[in-house]
Amino acid sequence: MHERISCLVGTIVLLALVGVAHSATFFYEGKTVRIIVGFTAGGGFDIYSRALARHMNRHIPGNPTFIVENMTGAGSLVAANHVYKVAKPDGLTIGHFIGGLFMQQLLGKRGIEFDARKFEYIGVPVKDNPVCAITRKSGITTMEKWAASKVPVKLGSTAPGSNTDDIPRILKAALGLPIQVISGYKGTADMRLAAESAELAGGCWSWDAMRVMWNQSLQSGDAVVVLQAIPQSHPDLPKVPLAISFAKNEDARQLIQTGIHDLNAIIRPYVLPPGTAKEQVQLLRKAFTDTLKDPEFLADAKKSNLDLDPLNGEEVERTVNRLFQLSPSLVANLKDVLSAN
Repeated sequence: MHERISCLVGTIVLLALVGVAHSATFFYEGKTVRIIVGFTAGGGFDIYSRALARHMNRHIPGNPTFIVENMTGAGSLVAANHVYKVAKPDGLTIGHFIGGLFMQQLLGKRGIEFDARKFEYIGVPVKDNPVCAITRKSGITTMEKWAASKVPVKLGSTAPGSNTDDIPRILKAALGLPIQVISGYKGTADMRLAAESAELAGGCWSWDAMRVMWNQSLQSGDAVVVLQAIPQSHPDLPKVPLAISFAKNEDARQLIQTGIHDLNAIIRPYVLPPGTAKEQVQLLRKAFTDTLKDPEFLADAKKSNLDLDPLNGEEVERTVNRLFQLSPSLVANLKDVLSAN
């Protein structure tokens, strides 16, 4: 009797799975999925998204077409607001913008028209490994020279809420480094060009993207990585010092830990609009995870020098929710730092 019941339950579950797969095939067949990237083409966010777009369709029943659309503005805030307010929750629009905007929501930044706790999270392809690179012609080639600079070192930024903006501000407050943040660049590709023309001294963003897009200058020594804003040294940069090692008190360490290290894990989220059907959320989460294990995708990522250290959608969701449980005193301190001119 128990065997027959178990067999019946198994059959029902199998039929349900077949039904979901058939329904998904019917829905996605002939459709186009857009990945809306909040930064310009050629930057790290764009490179990861185009790699996913080349392979993710194979892991979705119906094999939809994937396209990448760059929607720049306000350090990817335009894209984030669009995905939250305008994009239909139909499983055909995926957003990819800077996760630092979640902190900006917590701090009450104007212009944010989303609630991070209501996005549906697909996953993160890699935890961020931000570093600060400065051109040799600026004269800053070591932390010692940076700390001793008599004039503020100009670092580029897209906008508040981006790691390019938040990291320099936190380093300035926590370590007392002479820094002037110059905001308004559309992406890290534009910041690289500005540094090469001496408009900037450099900037702080992901090593995974920097080593791809600024490779020639880094190899020649025209650009130098002088600081890592991560908990442990990256294998590529064993001799480059860690920012937190220069913190002189607990307040400074806490600023770096919360404002940089903890956010690094969710800097590159892929999200769906609120209200997307749970079945589609689960399907796209699985497709994302399967893509990151796909041998063809892995070969493509290796060719493009893309690191992979993913979080799944559930892990990203939990991390975002923890952010909104920080103590009021720490939130107030972060607000003072990240709102500074």
